Amino acid sequence: MTSALLIAAGKESAPVTDWAARIGWLVGLALFVALVYWLMREGWKWRGTLQGDLPELPAAPDDPGPARLSMSGRYHGSTTAGQWLDRIVAHGLGTRSRVELTLTDTGLDVVRPGATDFFIPREALREAVLGKGIAGKVLTEGGLLLVTWAHGERLIDSGFRSDHAAEHTEWVDAINSMINKTETEGAR
Repeated sequence: MTSALLIAAGKESAPVTDWAARIGWLVGLALFVALVYWLMREGWKWRGTLQGDLPELPAAPDDPGPARLSMSGRYHGSTTAGQWLDRIVAHGLGTRSRVELTLTDTGLDVVRPGATDFFIPREALREAVLGKGIAGKVLTEGGLLLVTWAHGERLIDSGFRSDHAAEHTEWVDAINSMINKTETEGAR
């Protein structure tokens, strides 16, 4: 209502002509965003440096044997076992990607297009459970296949999500039966 009265009285607001101030604010905002991005990148690299004691990831054997199960889906990352927010970034384990999982009698082959592939030997597998979250990714209950495995001196949880979530239960059963079979054979 006030602006209508001003226009009726013949008074208009002055046009904004302070372009230098506007450009200064935009440049300042762009520099701030660049600084935040740089700090995040440096934090990621620092985390990788702190995890430098993690040995190289094992490669798949030349003849892994016949596939017991296979699945395509997403790899959501790896964390320290039991600490779902402590992401492991060393050796590319923190990079989310598509994944092709193959379970054989020798272990779990993790093939990630565009990221580092790795292999989890059968002896390193500790547990498979259905979970709902891992390092920045939270899903519905049972929406994530969490595989716990030993690597070097560390226990690691790796999170996978199948394109067909109904497969998760079959994977948990198969991996846990492999672990129980390995423990039984080792007790003899």
